[in-house]
Amino acid sequence: MKLASWNVNGIRAAQRNGFLDWFAKEAADVVCVQEIKALPEQLEEPMLHPGGYHAFWHPAEKKGYSGVATFSKREPLDVRYGIGNEEFDREGRVLILEYPDFLSVNAYFPNSQRDHARLDYKLRFCAAMMRFLNKNVRAGKNVLLCGDFNIAHQEIDLKNPKTNKDTAGFLPEERAWMTRLLKAGYIDTFRHFCEEPDHYTWWSYRPTVRERNIGWRIDYFVTNPEFQHQLKAMHHRPKVRGSDHCPIVLELKR
Repeated sequence: MKLASWNVNGIRAAQRNGFLDWFAKEAADVVCVQEIKALPEQLEEPMLHPGGYHAFWHPAEKKGYSGVATFSKREPLDVRYGIGNEEFDREGRVLILEYPDFLSVNAYFPNSQRDHARLDYKLRFCAAMMRFLNKNVRAGKNVLLCGDFNIAHQEIDLKNPKTNKDTAGFLPEERAWMTRLLKAGYIDTFRHFCEEPDHYTWWSYRPTVRERNIGWRIDYFVTNPEFQHQLKAMHHRPKVRGSDHCPIVLELKR
């Protein structure tokens, strides 16, 4: 089984830049996209149901902002639009699909912003997400949390850590939450398979930055330890263009 996640930075722009070609080629069983920046009624086929997949949309109330969508080959057992917290759900940040063996949690974490104006909001979101994960794991469910976390956890996860100590996405408070998540037993699936540097998922649009691989790793698949035995492989797709992020792909043994 294959799951993919991609911050498309505008689903309509991604469509113009080859999203559907990538979608068909990747042929994942579940595809989670973030920052769709559109309402379903603004889209037409085949974008509404790419590949004939079941499609679930959770846009933000604010037009042209945030929002997530998940496309699934199989019809899920259940779909939840958000984590039951209006503060975050109105921004279309989380979409949960339930399958027999796991919950697919598609999340677009807030950006703390350059002046750190939304850092408190982001930390509240992170805390709410941890509570949601813990609650479901305690209930005996496996969770696969994916998406744009807007956090580079360790210095290995960005090209220039020393010059970004006070930059949103690499702030001590954000990194500390990620540390708590992993210390609680959750698995960063990419680092489970790869401990090498220079693997990133986001690059600035500034000229030659992506070509020189001056990036950040801020997109993740995270799971609970009880599901570790199902992990087969984890990949980044840095050669896939169409957004300032690249797709990430998790393979399961089932």
